[in-house]
Amino acid sequence: MKSDILSFLTKAALTISFFMCFTAVNAQQNDFWSKVRFGGAIGAGFGSGYTDVTLAPQAIYQFNQYVALGVGIQGSYSEQKNLYSSWMYGGSVIGLFNPIPQVQLSAELEQLRVNLDVEPDRFGMYDGYSRDFWNTGLFLGAGYNTGNVIIGIRYNVLFNDNDYVYSEAWMPFVRVYF
Repeated sequence: MKSDILSFLTKAALTISFFMCFTAVNAQQNDFWSKVRFGGAIGAGFGSGYTDVTLAPQAIYQFNQYVALGVGIQGSYSEQKNLYSSWMYGGSVIGLFNPIPQVQLSAELEQLRVNLDVEPDRFGMYDGYSRDFWNTGLFLGAGYNTGNVIIGIRYNVLFNDNDYVYSEAWMPFVRVYF
């Protein structure tokens, strides 16, 4: 599992480095970087025996006032003491459309590798198990744009109850780009 994570992070770093070097050559001619915005999400939740930590940076290229396209990477760790622990990591591609300045519509394709370890039941009713699988999500969303912050809701059209990745197909979101 750790080698999968290291391999993924290495490939992501090499891909991003290649992309940055390639675009830096073109940046002198067309001012590429003035249209790139960075942001994403960072989150942490803690409770009685529960931990959830997420880091998901994104970069988008703003083609014009209406359309942007971007990429992101994500890493999450979640644990409920004496029940389960899970690592999720992967990437996404996002398209944004602003028909008017206050409204942002989005489509995001996300691919996550999930490593889930479920501990045996304390009462002996079931055995523990591990699952390692890929999960694909396709989110369609709408949000209110306040400039650098967008608040909205998105729907995973590929949602599957059996994947144990998201508890619901509907998800609120807050996006921040600088």
